[in-house]
Order: sequence, then structure tokens, then C-alpha cells
Amino acid sequence: MTTNNAPARDHGVPLRDFDALLALARTLKPKRIAVAAANDSAVLTALSEAKALGIAEYQLVGDRDSILAAAGAAGVAIDESTIIQEAIPEKAAVRAVTLVHEQKADIVMKGYLHSDDFLRAVLAKDTGLRAGPTISHVFIWEARQFGRLIFVTDGAMNIAPDIVTKANIIMNSVHLASIFGVRKPKVALLAAVEMVNPAMPATLDAATLAKMCDRRQYSLPFFVDGPLALDNALSPEAAAHKHITGPVAGHADILVTPDIEAGNMLSKSFVYLGGGTMAGVLVGAAAPVVLTSRADSARSKLCSIATAILMSDVERNLHLKIGKVHY
Repeated sequence: MTTNNAPARDHGVPLRDFDALLALARTLKPKRIAVAAANDSAVLTALSEAKALGIAEYQLVGDRDSILAAAGAAGVAIDESTIIQEAIPEKAAVRAVTLVHEQKADIVMKGYLHSDDFLRAVLAKDTGLRAGPTISHVFIWEARQFGRLIFVTDGAMNIAPDIVTKANIIMNSVHLASIFGVRKPKVALLAAVEMVNPAMPATLDAATLAKMCDRRQYSLPFFVDGPLALDNALSPEAAAHKHITGPVAGHADILVTPDIEAGNMLSKSFVYLGGGTMAGVLVGAAAPVVLTSRADSARSKLCSIATAILMSDVERNLHLKIGKVHY
């Protein structure tokens, strides 16, 4: 186990569930959300609820008839004056991202289109939202059985991250956790086993990334340990049975997965096998990006919007030293 010794900022009491998240979002200034391909009933339901809560306004980019049909199917009334006609989903994504790029909106949100088409617009060189060295995705689990929110990364953006990208992914997730009031979050670097095994590259990356904290290569304060298997990252009993000690073992706030397949399947199993609710956002872009699955519930999308609203109210100032990369 290693810990970064940089001074921690006081972010108050950690948010432990999505009700607390929504309550905090209501205390902040409302944000304007540009939605790409907004013809999605769950998205429109979430936007309607966000507007009713007084946390957001919206601009709907997509095919007008399809948007109105989706609103009718959801039984929600929308402001038709907010619709920007663009029938082709890929072009709707470009238009929505451009609104944020030009500061005509604060947040961009994926609607009913494929993630790769949406991300292509987010990453566009001239009109996109590139900022730092790595944009990564974070799922946020409302893990009521643990009495806390759990952050899982990266299950939707970086396919097979190398060790430099993983270091940036850690920084992004720690930054997001700090916005939720988690001081010195406990970061578990996941693998199939908790022992370093040269035949399993994920274990080598995890051990190296943990050791980097000893060398103060991250600017944010947090605990990190790895490699850890999922059971001894989340279960104190499993960790104790395997004689794994330290602040992270059994008490992880952040789960860093080896690749996109592990992160995506892990998080979707939380929803579809465990009955949980989760939010999903991109971190590290020039503005908050709401990125959820088209199959996600309206509640999931509403909580993702609230997360993006919290993100838009926080200024980011981080540093990471790894090789020649300064972050």
C-alpha cells in the first residue's frame, strides 16, 4: 500500500448516494445541456426532471419529428423551441459539441447514437473538447450495500490503456471523487489476482502505478494499492482472509480496471445482475460530457446530468510526472 503525501483539500462530507447528489446539484447555478441525437425517451425524461428540479436547461439537437415522438412515448412535455433540426445522428453530435465548444452550452450529453460516433465529435481537433493528455470515462455506482459511492474506470473510452494512460485515468478518477467530497480516496488497481505475475501485464502495471505514489509522482492526495482482485478490493472479510492489509484493501472508493472490456462488463453487471443504479461521465475534457449507454434508465441519466453539473463548478489544477509527461 502507498499513499501520496500532498496536502488534502477539505471537500466536506462525502456524498453517499444519488439523492444527496441531486440535493447538492439543486444548490448550484443551473447549467445548459446540449444533447446530441435527443430522440431518446429516457434522455428526455431525465432532462424534464432536471429542469423541474431547477438544475438544468437544455438544447435538443436531432430530428424534430423523432424527438417529439420520443417525448410523447415518455409522456413528457418539452419546449419545442429548444430543438435544433439535424436528422443525421453524427452531424447532431458535431452540432451539440460545437455549442459547448463555442460556450453556448455548458455540458454535452449523448442521446440515441453510438458512442463511437458521439466520441468522434468530442475529440474533433477544431470543434471538439480536447484538453488534457487523457480523456477517460468514469462510472459511478450507487453502492448502497457499502454505504458509499464507488467510482469505476475506464469502461467506455480507453480500449487498452498503457501505463501512462492508466496514470492519467487514475488522476481523472481521483479528481472526480474529490468533487463528491471524498478526501484521500482509496484507489484499487484491479487484476485477476493480488500477486505480481509477469505473465499477467495488468499486475505489473498495477504494482508500478502504486509505487509511483511513493515517489510523489501524483499531485493529489490518495491511497493506492494493487494489484488487487475485486473481492479483496471491496470486501474487508475477503481481504482479511487473504491477509491483505492497508487502507485500500476491502474499502476501495475507486476501481481502476485493466481495460475497457473489464470496466464495461463489471459496471453493467452491477446494473443487470445486482440491480444497481450508476451514472456515467467523461473526465479530462474541456467541459463535462455525459456519456451513458442508450439502454440506461432515466434515473441513471438524471444522475449523470447532476454529476456533470457538479463538475462544471470545479476548477481543475493537477500535476502528474511520469517519464517526460507533465500533467
